[in-house]
Amino acid sequence: MRSLRRQRPTACDPAPSRWAWRMQRLMLTPTFLFMLRAGVPMMLTFIAAGWYLSDEGRRQAIHETVAEARASFETRPEFMVQLMAIDGVDTALADDIREVVPLDFPISSFDLDLQDIRRTVAALDPVHSASVRIRPGGVLQVDVTPRTPIAIWRSKNGLSLVDITGTHVGTLNKRMERPDLMLIAGESAQPHVKEALDLYRAAAPLGGRLRGVVRMGERRWDIVLDRNQRILLPEIGAVEALERVIALDGAQDILARDVVRVDMRLGARPTVQMSEQATALWWEIKQISGQ
Repeated sequence: MRSLRRQRPTACDPAPSRWAWRMQRLMLTPTFLFMLRAGVPMMLTFIAAGWYLSDEGRRQAIHETVAEARASFETRPEFMVQLMAIDGVDTALADDIREVVPLDFPISSFDLDLQDIRRTVAALDPVHSASVRIRPGGVLQVDVTPRTPIAIWRSKNGLSLVDITGTHVGTLNKRMERPDLMLIAGESAQPHVKEALDLYRAAAPLGGRLRGVVRMGERRWDIVLDRNQRILLPEIGAVEALERVIALDGAQDILARDVVRVDMRLGARPTVQMSEQATALWWEIKQISGQ
């Protein structure tokens, strides 16, 4: 009789399958966990938003809501500019600035381009520099440093005020409107105002006889006096040549005589040109003396 023995059941293998093991390892990866926790919800959100915004009516409603909210914020009283104040200039220039910067007050500060306003103001001829800011209380403050006219430039277009750099500042109708400024002339005189000013200062001993300074041939200057007298200066050393003429006049009163021109273009040989009447009288005296 064959002995009967109870067979012991086979134990289950606790090890996971290959795919289960790979899935468990993948769930422990930080990148996969981040994509699972953040990436999937974000993707679903984008899909939902894209579906919602695919309707033209919904997009228009959102745009109008944002525009209304922005307008409501920008037009709050603390952001409104009520007026423009201009300091550092006279009334005429202030009116010109208001004309080139036409603003309809009150206006929101968000609608103002301060840099563009500053550039527009600084582009005016009489303006040397400008700064623009918004003061507390809703005031658009424009501070201007004007150009200082140093001379009157006479050209074929009329009389113009220029500063030390030769930049146009304004126009004049008559010379006597600014008798305190020197008068320069010549088409090429404008860029050389500094030279003309040095000559004008050197000619101070001539007093009221000085009428102006004329640029000749884009190279040199002439000093114009009353009685149609001229002092022709050289291209180099003009101030020194003018000082020599003034010293000679102080010693011999040469400019008080019947002289038309004093030519200093040749420093080694200055010449004097007499008037026609003086020349004729001189020849007459010479002929009488010769007899």
